[in-house]
Amino acid sequence: MRNKSEQASVLSDMNNKQTRYEALVKALHADIYRYAVWLIKDKSIAEDVVQETFLRAWKSLDSLKDEGAAKAWLITILRRENARRFERKQFDTVDIDDVSVEDPVAHSEENIHQREIRKAISSLSEEYREPLTLQIIMGFSGDEIAEQLGLNKNTVMTRLFRARNQLKEILTSQITFGEQING
Repeated sequence: MRNKSEQASVLSDMNNKQTRYEALVKALHADIYRYAVWLIKDKSIAEDVVQETFLRAWKSLDSLKDEGAAKAWLITILRRENARRFERKQFDTVDIDDVSVEDPVAHSEENIHQREIRKAISSLSEEYREPLTLQIIMGFSGDEIAEQLGLNKNTVMTRLFRARNQLKEILTSQITFGEQING
């Protein structure tokens, strides 16, 4: 009799965990995937990293006590999974100045503007780029970014302010430079 009640309890716990996990995936998969694509810049690798992220989330779902922190928790897991990807693989390196790659779909004006913005953001130092990305792409607040990066909120707000100013300067100088060449 006792064995059957223990089995029923275990099945109930498993069903609850499955329900929580499915709700988590349904609610946050699109955001996590979008962040992964932005971070990794390769959709197929991003899909793999997101899959690994949700696998790790399943394994440690019981450690998630605050459902409101689920997005930040998953972002942390994703960033760690992405870092593990580099730990496992040794890359062949080439000098970036020796490589020329043309993007065949980059001819529309909107794609050109998006590329310029992405290039400008990626030219920022990591201390400014990462908080800006978390705010723009993921929609995190200053408090959430501070928690994610282990920084003081005032530090995060300062970095966001400086990142926006640097981005504005970069984009303004590109427009001014373009006008001088064309006009």
